[in-house]
Amino acid sequence: MKFLVSIILTALLSFALCLFMPWWSIAIAAFAVAALIPQKPGKSFVTGFIALFLLWGGLSFWISNNNHHLLAHKVSQLILKMDNPMLLVLATAIIGALVAGLAALAGSYVRK
Repeated sequence: MKFLVSIILTALLSFALCLFMPWWSIAIAAFAVAALIPQKPGKSFVTGFIALFLLWGGLSFWISNNNHHLLAHKVSQLILKMDNPMLLVLATAIIGALVAGLAALAGSYVRK
């Protein structure tokens, strides 16, 4: 039960903080949730990773889909050197997930 609560709380808190703070506030949210909800370090990393992978992956796909992937096509050509907007969405989700996962891992270790 803690696992699911941690995922939901991390995603909601990260979304709320990103409305008013820079993108890296997801690390603050993941750290705080992992520090407040006791879990093993491995589980804390996985909860932070899953929460932000789903949040950023979903949000970036939704935003990209609303403009018919026009910007994602151009940015993927610049960054990835190929025309693949879904790979750009996946890269965005993985970057956010790694940041949140490592912050949650640090929060879990601080709790100990």
